[in-house]
Amino acid sequence: MIHKDLQKQFHVALEKDNLVFSAAHFITFNGDVCEQLHGHNYRVKCKVFGPLDENGYVIDFIALRDNLMAVIASLDHRMLLPTKHSMISVEPNAPEDNEVLVRFEQKRWIFPLEDCVLLPIANTTAELLAEYIGWQLILRLKKSVTKPIGGVEMSVDENRGQWATVTLPL
Repeated sequence: MIHKDLQKQFHVALEKDNLVFSAAHFITFNGDVCEQLHGHNYRVKCKVFGPLDENGYVIDFIALRDNLMAVIASLDHRMLLPTKHSMISVEPNAPEDNEVLVRFEQKRWIFPLEDCVLLPIANTTAELLAEYIGWQLILRLKKSVTKPIGGVEMSVDENRGQWATVTLPL
């Protein structure tokens, strides 16, 4: 028996073998420890919450899949760089140089600009990548889907079973 005070909620979930991207990154932790540059084959899954429309849908699976794939394609085969970290400096050089200079204490890297994604996050952890991907998906859905959604739950797996999840209510 369903309790009277509970409200019915719907969500759709999307988890497919092709919702993956490969990218390089490094993170900092404990204040002044910086990992070595390395990469992952990230996997992504999501849930979208909301009311049913006149067709009985929360959201069309194809629209959700296509929008999520566009977001993760923008990260695929890139160097992920955090621009909001207090100790990491990320400086795109003059356009003619087409490079990004990155510094953390005594470490220094130079990457081709076209190979980088400058992310408005403090660290490239799976948790913050999940949040970034979730908000990018929401922005795309607001432009391409006419019905409102109630929220998104986004999960990023960086190492076959190490998932980070964020819920973004709207």
